[in-house]
Amino acid sequence: MSLRSPGRLESIARRFGRASGGNVAVLFAISLLPILGFVGAAIDYSRASKARTAMQAALDSAALMVSRDLSSGAITAAQVTAKAQTYFTSLYTNTEATGVTVTASYTAKDSTGSSTILLTGGGTVGTDFMNLFGFPTLGIGSTSTATWGGTRLRVAMALDVTGSMAYDDKLPTMKTAAKNLIESLRASAQSADDVYISIIPFAHMVNVGVSNKGADWLKWDDWNENEGSCTTYRNDYRSYDNRTDCQNAGRTWTPMSTNNWRGCVTDRDQPADTTKDAPTSNATRFPARYALLNSTVCPAQIVPMTSVYSADNATTLKGKIDALTANGGTNQPIGMAWAWLSLQTGNPLNTPAKDSNFKYTDAIILLSDGLNTMDRWPSYGNGQVQYNGQIDARQKLLCDNIRASATNTSRTVIYTIQVNTGGDPESAILRYCADSGNFFATTTASGISSAFAQIGSSLSKLRIAK
Repeated sequence: MSLRSPGRLESIARRFGRASGGNVAVLFAISLLPILGFVGAAIDYSRASKARTAMQAALDSAALMVSRDLSSGAITAAQVTAKAQTYFTSLYTNTEATGVTVTASYTAKDSTGSSTILLTGGGTVGTDFMNLFGFPTLGIGSTSTATWGGTRLRVAMALDVTGSMAYDDKLPTMKTAAKNLIESLRASAQSADDVYISIIPFAHMVNVGVSNKGADWLKWDDWNENEGSCTTYRNDYRSYDNRTDCQNAGRTWTPMSTNNWRGCVTDRDQPADTTKDAPTSNATRFPARYALLNSTVCPAQIVPMTSVYSADNATTLKGKIDALTANGGTNQPIGMAWAWLSLQTGNPLNTPAKDSNFKYTDAIILLSDGLNTMDRWPSYGNGQVQYNGQIDARQKLLCDNIRASATNTSRTVIYTIQVNTGGDPESAILRYCADSGNFFATTTASGISSAFAQIGSSLSKLRIAK
């Protein structure tokens, strides 16, 4: 065995002091514990977040169910907390949280007519990693508020059933979307008066129903003038389409029997065609017609405002939608006008009066797949195209009048949908009539469902506040 010289030992010692090859391993070992701690904390927080999300969803559903029970009289105020706990327990499937409790606070109808149920949930989630640092559990909590009764909803759906709706899957998609909207709004109804819906199928005319043949708000002057036949003379084969021209030609006009009327009316005399004026005079009554521009198309009958709280009523409305067929030219103004009229009390549709103890939201939803092409006046359009934007001009004035009728306590919200699968330009009049953010344009039938879903979300009276 030999001994190293003092100089040699000194050199080795200096090299050892300068060595850094093992520092990374040392530093990694030092930092590994906090890194694992942060990762573990993230995992624990993720578990707690999922538990809270599940809690929120269960509270929201339980609040809706309790509010419906309260408004229908199925439970009393004293039973609210127990019922809320029962609903929550059946809905909350997350297994992470323990010690979960639910409390309920019920406020009966206040000065605005609103009733409120507030559910508060709380619990803890055990930790796996944070327990090592002295945090054995994480607390979770959430609340859900359901308010109902303060705002009631009345929605008029004006649905285009013109011939072009038969193509590109538009009509069946519209039917499904409209029926889904009915169910969506019905789910928020807590009483029979909460949600009313009317259905206004329109082409170039609308159908008010043959049962109204004797109604004093109908006008038969146009029928006698236009619905009939003119005698034909030998060697004179000219056609006369109205009584005046026929009689001026020295011929005999034979009016069509009013028994042939199928329920259709056309635009009112101007300016009543753009107002909600009651039909109390010849200038404001609704002209009964059989045909326009030789088109005998008469769409399905209008369904006046109907409460959808009843499952039977909702089924009836959806059945009417299912029965819609496509035919005729496009007259958006008449659809818009009758949608507005369906929101009014009195003739012709006798919408139920509003209760002054409640707030109301009135809404019009108009869906059309084309541009305006015809109405009562032949000089405005021929069924294929409108002339000089004259039908749009009537619609613009109508929408202006709807907006001008708003008061501090009442206004009508307008939504419009253009289903443009045929390469038409964007409808300037549909965009104009819609309230800000309420114009929906789609180039595919599938876009109809999305538009109705968004409108349904916007209209929902029963609001969940998280």
